[in-house]
Amino acid sequence: MGEELKRIPLGIFAVLLLISTSSFQVLRASDDADDAIFYESFDEDFEDRWIVSQKDEYSGVWKHAKSEGHDDYGLLVSEKARKYAIVKELDEAVSLKDETFVLQFETRLQNGLECGGAYLKYLRQQEAGWKPKEFDSESPYSIMFGPDKCGTTNKVHFIFKHKNPKSGEYVEHHLKYPPSVPSDKLSHVYTAILKPDNELQILIDGEQKKKANFLSAEDFEPPLIPPKTIPDPDDKKPEDWDEREKIPDPSAVKPDDWDEDAPLEIVDEEAKKPEGWLDDEPEIDDPEATKPEDWDDEEDGEWEAPKIDNPKCEAAPGCGEWKRPMKKNPAYKGKWDAPLIENPAYKGIWKSRDIPNPDYFELKKPDFEPIAAIGIEIWTMQDGILFDNILIAEDDKVAASYRETTWKPKFTVEKEKQKEEGSEAVSAGLAGFQVMSFCIFTFPPTPLSFILILLFSIMSVTPLLSYAKCYFLSLQKKVFDLLYKVADMPFLSAYKLKIYVSNKTNVSYFGIVSCWNMA
Repeated sequence: MGEELKRIPLGIFAVLLLISTSSFQVLRASDDADDAIFYESFDEDFEDRWIVSQKDEYSGVWKHAKSEGHDDYGLLVSEKARKYAIVKELDEAVSLKDETFVLQFETRLQNGLECGGAYLKYLRQQEAGWKPKEFDSESPYSIMFGPDKCGTTNKVHFIFKHKNPKSGEYVEHHLKYPPSVPSDKLSHVYTAILKPDNELQILIDGEQKKKANFLSAEDFEPPLIPPKTIPDPDDKKPEDWDEREKIPDPSAVKPDDWDEDAPLEIVDEEAKKPEGWLDDEPEIDDPEATKPEDWDDEEDGEWEAPKIDNPKCEAAPGCGEWKRPMKKNPAYKGKWDAPLIENPAYKGIWKSRDIPNPDYFELKKPDFEPIAAIGIEIWTMQDGILFDNILIAEDDKVAASYRETTWKPKFTVEKEKQKEEGSEAVSAGLAGFQVMSFCIFTFPPTPLSFILILLFSIMSVTPLLSYAKCYFLSLQKKVFDLLYKVADMPFLSAYKLKIYVSNKTNVSYFGIVSCWNMA
């Protein structure tokens, strides 16, 4: 029996192991689903569960498609330069009060993301004024979360809308300094953990990238709690309020010798005309110029050849009328201004007085609106965006378990494939080169031989062990041509250069011997 087990091919064993591991992960995900408030795996077609917006502007086509390289399905953005909108109503509205809540989903930017969004909107109840088939950018949401990238924008949004209990208005509060979007084409999982102590954690691939507090003015813009006071909008600056800290000295008098009309530059009377200056050699007619065939003397006037520099001027310091150059005027002072002195009437920079903020309120924790649906409403210039494994849970351990069982296996495979493709790209690049081996010896050692050995070592894929060592290089044919050109340079004649070329081996002697075999 032992001998039979030993004869099982390694490849078959690996496949069996992969199948058993995958089955265990599916079972784990199934078990975790019991602990989730909401979970969408997109294993089945979405059309009987998700509602596509019927508004004309949302012409992008959603597809149920596999993630590239996997048997796992997701919700795919299938066309470029389109608007997309789709929504899933929850069986029951989810209250985000008094408990830990986790919002998590995967997205894969299979063709990258130059300009577009890949975020989710957690929508309020329909009583707030929206309908699934009319879902659009104006549909009221409670939280918006996920990647967004275009131009200088590169962030993982976390925005929540909160009702001011005083004014009754809903205000968008944006997370300050959010993390950036990963720039690769791999699967990534985004997690937002909302804790009852007002803490927010943003995770990417299970790693914490941002921690914030909902009540902190340092973490959200505008802050959730408004300022206690605001500038009085009715307050006006008094007419006699002087904000000038310094003023011109009224007692100052311009000096008698201050000439405001003196020019900045004057003629340099000490300058002398250079010897050889040709005063009477002006520009000449271009002897090669000819009158255009369509030139009409009656309409265009008498034709004249264009002027060119006089050839006699090329060897002279200059031609034509000589004029003395200009120089800086030592008497120039410019416009006189009185010196500045402290302003005795200065009162400082005026600002309106503060008054109590009528919209101010105190809050111990945010009053999130219940989540009744999950929507994706985006505009993107890229296709290939894949959404998967959307989760709402009350325990961050449940979310971590989902990451381990649904996201991590895919990410691991993609990462390995990325490394393989990188290695293949390097190999493909090297395949375009001619491979040769250099054996370098010196006759007598010379400074040139040491320099060439060092040069070959830098270009080599193996380190320099000694100057009498074989090196394996990857070089283009152009390098050969360059070496031959260098070999023909006169300064190498002192090294008794001789080049012998045969069909199989090229041997060069110039103080050193380089022998290589073309592969």
